[in-house]
Amino acid sequence: MRNRAVLPLAAVIVVLLITWAVSFNSFDVQEKARNILRFNKVKVTKPKFKTVTTAPKAKCGLSRVCPPDHFAFYIVSGAANVVGPKICFEGKIIMSNVKNNVGSGLNIVVVNGENGDVETFAYLNMQIGNPDDILAYLKNIDPGMIVLVASFDDVTAKMTDEMREVFVGMGSTLITSVKHRDNWVFAGRAGRDNKSLFEKQAANDESTNVYGDWPEVVELSGCYPRTLTDGKVS
Repeated sequence: MRNRAVLPLAAVIVVLLITWAVSFNSFDVQEKARNILRFNKVKVTKPKFKTVTTAPKAKCGLSRVCPPDHFAFYIVSGAANVVGPKICFEGKIIMSNVKNNVGSGLNIVVVNGENGDVETFAYLNMQIGNPDDILAYLKNIDPGMIVLVASFDDVTAKMTDEMREVFVGMGSTLITSVKHRDNWVFAGRAGRDNKSLFEKQAANDESTNVYGDWPEVVELSGCYPRTLTDGKVS
């Protein structure tokens, strides 16, 4: 009789345990479901990336950035008859010793004054060059072109008054006084009689020369104004 009484009690306990386990698991599943729903309702915001703008950099070693309607340039004359000149335009070295495209005499870069494209560059040998060819080259530079010039060694052996007048027509005021072994750098515009603001000269003087029979190097840099399509300066 006792065994019969115990069995029903044990069965009841087992049933209760099973019922409790099922209820607990059901509650746990519902809680997990609610957590999943909560997670799905969370608004995911995309990170915002700031637009990084790079500030324009000065060109040709200038200390400031040129205005949009100007071109940056840097010119340095040769040192005696040893180190050649250098001409930089809009951040690019056009002529230099390193490029092996400079020579004794006048080193010239001709630039389109409207769009800044380099049209030609050359050195005019003022020691053994043909004066007629040199003059023809200078006269063939189209009006409105920007002309950058650097001397090297001596520029007067084959220099004629006509050549000087061509540079005067580009805005030079010093070319008429350039003498034997003077250093001279210039930036002007072909076909313009207006005085250029960009020109320097170092005179060959025994009392002030720094390279024996040659004067000091001269440098010139700045922002040259663009030529407008109507031929005027911007």
